[in-house]
Amino acid sequence: MEKKKIKLDNSETLAYIEQGTGKKVLILVHGNMSSSLHFLPLFNKLDDSYRLIAVDLRGFGDSSYENEFSSLKELSEDLALFVKALNIPKAYFLGWSTGGGIVMELAAMYPKLVEKIILLESASHKGYPIFQKDANNQSIIGKAYASKKEMAADPVQVAPVLQAFQTNNIAFMTWLWNITIYPVQKPSPEENVLYMQETMKQRNLVDIDWSLANINMSDQANAYGKGDGAIHKIVCPSLHIWSKNDIVVPYSMVQENYEALKPRSHLKIYEVGGHSPLVDNLMELVKDINSFCE
Repeated sequence: MEKKKIKLDNSETLAYIEQGTGKKVLILVHGNMSSSLHFLPLFNKLDDSYRLIAVDLRGFGDSSYENEFSSLKELSEDLALFVKALNIPKAYFLGWSTGGGIVMELAAMYPKLVEKIILLESASHKGYPIFQKDANNQSIIGKAYASKKEMAADPVQVAPVLQAFQTNNIAFMTWLWNITIYPVQKPSPEENVLYMQETMKQRNLVDIDWSLANINMSDQANAYGKGDGAIHKIVCPSLHIWSKNDIVVPYSMVQENYEALKPRSHLKIYEVGGHSPLVDNLMELVKDINSFCE
């Protein structure tokens, strides 16, 4: 599917794919190490009652990376400008993994733009911390990095991935996805080639890792700082989807989001599946999206 591009008012240019002319506009927001094309399974299964739009975030896929960023809020502001540029008054938003944090920030800052949100294996609104490591490369719980530069040198969660991007080490990235994202099922070899090609286009790893660690929309402090309470500004209904074999996002994070957004939140747990229901539970995911967006 050919990507389109649109220039935003902040000088960034976002690439995206689009399908359908239905009244329900569903905007799909990917996570870390991915792009709009990772949502192609949904494009193949959702019916023509939707106008489907999947976007490459800043520094991912074929979108620009004119400016570095330090928060998921900045990517949410990109999304708001993106929706404005497409003349979309209101839409449904699905955020996968890191995309869930971006969608929550959007719903808090721009509630009039958001009909409902679907949080798919989403990171917590309280942050997805990366802690300093000890001599055995074990996390020192609660000990945050002081800067992006320090975090970039993290020997377990950041530096090896950063090096893989810099050297175009597709074999490493495929191995990483197989053990973390796809512990249950794998995409077809043809799909995996496409997904890995898209993954390797990422240029913002340290920015996104730093932003994930620092997001805190709660009323409480985390290791990286005080919360801003923005979670209470989300007024739309939310659907939270989590799979029991997800080793990337623990259930506790999904539960934090679900509890914080009550009474307008709904929870669906898939008995089998990892971090990508797009591969493991596609038809069940389609059914749940259709039901929630009715």
